[in-house]
Order: sequence, then C-alpha cells, then structure tokens
Amino acid sequence: MNNKPVIVECVYNAPATIVWDALTNNDKLKKWYFQLDEFKAEVGFRFDFTGGPEDGPQYLHLCEITESVLNKKITYTWRYDNYPGNSKVTWELFEQGGQTRIELTHTGLETFEENGKDFTRESFTGGWKYFLHEALKKFLEQ
Repeated sequence: MNNKPVIVECVYNAPATIVWDALTNNDKLKKWYFQLDEFKAEVGFRFDFTGGPEDGPQYLHLCEITESVLNKKITYTWRYDNYPGNSKVTWELFEQGGQTRIELTHTGLETFEENGKDFTRESFTGGWKYFLHEALKKFLEQ
C-alpha cells in the first residue's frame, strides 16, 4: 500500500488574487474544473459533482471544505458515493513576483485502492496534472 500523497505543482502568470478567484468562484470553476451547482470557500460547505474518465463510468464525488485561507489555501475532503475511502485535497498558493505557484496535495489515496483502476494513484496523478498544467493554465493565461 502506497500512502504517499500525490503532489502536483504549476506556476501561473497571474497574481494570487486572480488564481484564488479561479479556484473559488463557481462561475469560473465551471470553465476549467467540474460543473458544480454551488461553491463557497467556507469551512463546512459541502459540494458534489460527477466526473470520471472521458470514455468510462462517471462517479459522484462528495466533498466538504475543511480549511479556507483567503488567497492562500483551501482544503476539502474528497470521497465517492457508494465507494469506500476518504481523502483530502489541498490547494496552496504561493505568490512569486506577479506569478503564483500552486501546490496541490491529495492525501489518503490508498483508501481507494480496492475500488478499481479509475481509483489508482496513477489515475489521480494524471487527472491533477491535466487540471493544473492544462485546464487551469489555459483558463488563467487566455
């Protein structure tokens, strides 16, 4: 069992306030992340969305905000409806001279291992790399 977290980093040509807005403003989230009915960067706020491989089954994700520090950090639980396992996703923002580096950390992935190939460490790593290196980068730098 590999209980090391997945960590993905990326630097954006945008200040932390703009990056934070892309991470927490639901109208903007819908343009690069998942389709959420509602989103608030407030501790205790619960949200859900459906997602999965383009050519495979879709899974209902169930999340709850556990930490929110304006323009710096947001953490939420991440689990799946009708599947065992619990994990946590943390987005940390570091402003560096007009640019912002995000460090995304996803812990607890080992709790999903028994759920099949869509729940492997490699699958999560590929998904997060897509969202940070492609989708969010394109959205912020368009």
